[in-house]
Amino acid sequence: MSADLSTQSPSPAPAVQVDGLGRTFGSGPNRKVALDRVNLTVKVGEIHGLLGPNGAGKSTLSRILSTIIVPTSGTARVMGHNVATDPSAVRRSIALVLGGDRGLYGRLTPQENLEFWCVANGVRGRRRAQERAKQALERVGLAGVDRRVESFSRGMKQRVHLARALAVEPDVLILDEPTMGLDPVAALALRRLVLDARAAGSTVLLATHDMAEAQAICDRVSLLDAGRIGFSATPAELRRQSGGARVRFDEPLPSGVLQQVHVALSRLDGGLQVTEENGTTTITVPQPQQMAGVLNAVLATGTTAFAVMPPSLEDVYLAAVGDRGLHVD
Repeated sequence: MSADLSTQSPSPAPAVQVDGLGRTFGSGPNRKVALDRVNLTVKVGEIHGLLGPNGAGKSTLSRILSTIIVPTSGTARVMGHNVATDPSAVRRSIALVLGGDRGLYGRLTPQENLEFWCVANGVRGRRRAQERAKQALERVGLAGVDRRVESFSRGMKQRVHLARALAVEPDVLILDEPTMGLDPVAALALRRLVLDARAAGSTVLLATHDMAEAQAICDRVSLLDAGRIGFSATPAELRRQSGGARVRFDEPLPSGVLQQVHVALSRLDGGLQVTEENGTTTITVPQPQQMAGVLNAVLATGTTAFAVMPPSLEDVYLAAVGDRGLHVD
């Protein structure tokens, strides 16, 4: 029996919908295109990673979605509200966390900062604002810290930023390089908080350079490069499509064994790459069907101390943007 389409609930509108979005700065010979006809959809309830090199446009997009700046062309909607024509409704739906340590009141304590923020964002009643602030600070490990924020390290200030965002329980949480300035332990804790925020009902847009972070917590990721979207997919889909699995030897191979490996690999299909760095030898296998031949060739040398590693999101990213080193366009 066919389903009665008239009784089916429509799919929820996206949390973020960007269509043909453009943003330029300056004019004439100094004109800079930051975003060029960007299209992006972020579904309600997902953690969506926004990847890209420095200067790609990630922060510009985050600021447009946060109504800090307006687009030059195209449209952007957050929870159905147009950022250009209905910015007040957008602000009631979002919270923004920027990388760095600016944007806090240095002479106030974390509790005082958050209470002020809660009241400014519509939390009614001082007692309720106090409780929201206290709960958010507990989540980021700053409960009971009664010092002025100006005395905090950069990492601690970043945690106050995150607590401030969590305190208002936003529909959309926009994080622009949130782990900047955090040590590895604090960065791992922040990832757990992002997952908790999603579980509590927030949609998360995460702009990050940390590919391990994106691979660990993002439902989908999009690459923004030179102001344009290069791809949007799940990390698993991108890794499957990329090929590029690796066979890695963690201990230096004797020169004779290494020569045998090179000879055996030369008989296989092309595209295999052997790199040696700091005593570690790695074979990059671009096509899945090549792996059996590579493993047979390695085992034929009598070597068994190696690991087979699937392609990571970092591999996908590097293949997409290339090896630019410190160069910024």
